[in-house]
Amino acid sequence: MTAPLVIGSVAYSPNVVPIWEGLRDYFAETTTPIDFVLFSNYGRQVDALISGSLDLAWNTNLAWVRTVAQTDGACRALASRDTDLIFKTVFVARSGSGFTSLESLRGRRLVLGSRDSAQAAILPIHFLREAGLSEGDVSLTRIDSDVGKHGDTGRSELDALRAVLDDRADAAAIGVNTWQAIGRGELLPGAFESFWTSPEYSHCTFTAMPSLTVERADPWVANLLAMDWTNPQHRPIMEMEGLQAWVPPRLEGYASLVAAVSEQRIAPRW
Repeated sequence: MTAPLVIGSVAYSPNVVPIWEGLRDYFAETTTPIDFVLFSNYGRQVDALISGSLDLAWNTNLAWVRTVAQTDGACRALASRDTDLIFKTVFVARSGSGFTSLESLRGRRLVLGSRDSAQAAILPIHFLREAGLSEGDVSLTRIDSDVGKHGDTGRSELDALRAVLDDRADAAAIGVNTWQAIGRGELLPGAFESFWTSPEYSHCTFTAMPSLTVERADPWVANLLAMDWTNPQHRPIMEMEGLQAWVPPRLEGYASLVAAVSEQRIAPRW
């Protein structure tokens, strides 16, 4: 009998358990069974992957970039969600505020999410610099309300939006998933408008070390990609995990975060 592949994931919300139980049940019917281990933060998870305690880790983009740095590029990305390939950062302000571009932030107050959130803290600084704005040109407030989870909970982004509504900031940088929730009316409907959206970049990916052989990895990836949105048994898991298809990773989509981590001298280890 094939030993299960052990996969690490960070427990950023109560939904994580049913997602992984559903995935475990799905893979139990394939040639590549799995089990999972939950972590409280990505630092512990990456350490476990590199030490060999895990076969795979479900990593954020920052966890991927840091794993690459810590392994001198020896790790490899195996698969992502379709939604991971088109992630964006959205800059928002109160409706009617008159912001039209990143240049509108000059001399104004911008609130960022947790310092380890790529979408709500690290990449926004990178995009500001690309637009010719230094940190001295914009008054920055950082809200570190879910450090360790790389912004997965969305809590710091919600706290940032509240800071704008409370007039403690003029604008906020948030992930596109939070912005889409606002657009669907799930969060603060009508309270905000977007004034700049970043280019697409890559987010989460399954990460493996060289110790996971191609002979074990490739069949598992094939079974993962075979999950079908139209299959009523697969769809609930995919809905909870926020995708319609598993896809190969887009490694070039990490270039902006690699540049941002280097520019901001973010340490490769926690």
